[in-house]
Amino acid sequence: MNTPATPAAHKPAVHKHFHRIAWLAVALALGVIVFGAFVRLSNAGLSCPDWPTCYGRATWPQAAHEAADHAATAIRPVEPHKAWREQVHRHLAATLGTLVFALALLAVRRRRFGIASVLLASGAIAAAIGAYMAGHPGVASLLAAAGSGLLLVQAARWSNADLARISTLLLAVIVGQALLGMWTVTWLLKPIVVMAHLLGGLLTFALLTWTAWRATGLPIRLAEAGALRRWLWLGLAVLALQIALGGWVSANYAALACGTDFPKCVGQWWPPADFGEGFVLWRGIGVDYEGGILDGASRIAIQLAHRMMAVVVAAYLLWLAVRLLRTPGMRGWGTLLGLLLLTQLGLGIANVRLGLPLWVAVLHNAGAALLLFVLVSLLARVRAPDA
Repeated sequence: MNTPATPAAHKPAVHKHFHRIAWLAVALALGVIVFGAFVRLSNAGLSCPDWPTCYGRATWPQAAHEAADHAATAIRPVEPHKAWREQVHRHLAATLGTLVFALALLAVRRRRFGIASVLLASGAIAAAIGAYMAGHPGVASLLAAAGSGLLLVQAARWSNADLARISTLLLAVIVGQALLGMWTVTWLLKPIVVMAHLLGGLLTFALLTWTAWRATGLPIRLAEAGALRRWLWLGLAVLALQIALGGWVSANYAALACGTDFPKCVGQWWPPADFGEGFVLWRGIGVDYEGGILDGASRIAIQLAHRMMAVVVAAYLLWLAVRLLRTPGMRGWGTLLGLLLLTQLGLGIANVRLGLPLWVAVLHNAGAALLLFVLVSLLARVRAPDA
């Protein structure tokens, strides 16, 4: 028989406020993802051509004349109505990084050299930012690699009984996200970097969700936990693939490659599509990718791949939702998964039929994150009954 959901025993030995900070970080991570989608979809991703400042400012220019003498104006004219979006997104991401840094310090405080390791790695990364801003990218790369490497080595050495491993790994992921954010700007919206940056944000959100649940406790004890977890892992895999395809659609400006036709594409069930060219992952550096550089057939191929994978994901997650509905104690989760799935499908169709309204496109990104939240939450909580 299934054991009803019970408050947790076996809670990791963490600081009493650890779970509160973790949940705050989860909420902020979701906000960063949604706001980042707003920045990207409103074509503001290159509105601050320097990094981490914006035309040399910690904030952003309020008017074009305020940055007239800055070198970045030679790369891109000042657009204050867009620049604030990019720089606010950077500040939100930096705040999230601070919370993850705090979680790492709390998690490793009882480990030998734990706090020293996190501080040393963070110091190297901070120095890397300073070196980059001073015009020494080679030194910056070495310092960032050293700091990230130390975090990864310690994460591999430490167990996760006190969440030390996952918290240190999260800090390393945040560093990677910062680098991807920098390359997104300096490599002029290179599609593979834009997609990786989106996936990195969702990975951060997923790891924080898992960490917050494990720190909180509240396991769900089920006799068939082993089988259900396998189905959840498979669901997470297909969802991650679909999110990556969605990121590739967005990064290559292929959302309206089929016009506003659905389920047909430019009036055909199978129009000419160049999958080979559409899925070339690495292209040259120095090209401005804003607006996309692919031809129509290549963008159609990307859009068709996203639609076909959507059918697979929808069928599987719908089956999984029904399975949860039939499992005592899991009906609420099954209902939530089903409703989110149907909403996400509706938003995806509305994106095309309505011509990609900004608010619909942003909600579509949020829907993907919420589906991820449900699957990761269940993986964090579903456990076999105590012996």
